[in-house]
Amino acid sequence: MTQEDKNERKIKILQGLEKAYEKMLDFKRRNNSEVVVIRENKIVKIKP
Repeated sequence: MTQEDKNERKIKILQGLEKAYEKMLDFKRRNNSEVVVIRENKIVKIKP
């Protein structure tokens, strides 16, 4: 696998992760549910 192939695969993976994140936020908004994240080494629940 060449470096160019690796870069293309990396770009596709990152695009897929971004799409999944957007879908998750949309789902959380529709169901009025919280998103759990870590900020400054603490678990925090936020409303999207």
